[in-house]
Amino acid sequence: MSVKVKIPTQLRANAGGEGEITVEGSNVSEVLDALFAVHGELKERICDEDGGLRRFVNVYVGGEDIRFEQGLETPVPAGGEVQILPAVAGG
Repeated sequence: MSVKVKIPTQLRANAGGEGEITVEGSNVSEVLDALFAVHGELKERICDEDGGLRRFVNVYVGGEDIRFEQGLETPVPAGGEVQILPAVAGG
């Protein structure tokens, strides 16, 4: 099933300049694997050494933070949208 992945401006250089990429997957893990198959350089920016999400990377499915859902196993509906947002800090 096709899913849209929204790529933030900070990561677009690692995604060939694309802001939105369509991939196949039924949960967040499958969607990210499909994304990394197309743009492998994104993996080190999004995932830690153990394959989990980096602490400062937030992922949303349909506007809901996956950390409060089922994590990487959160289902993604056909035609759904996954948004990747790096946390912003400063002051």
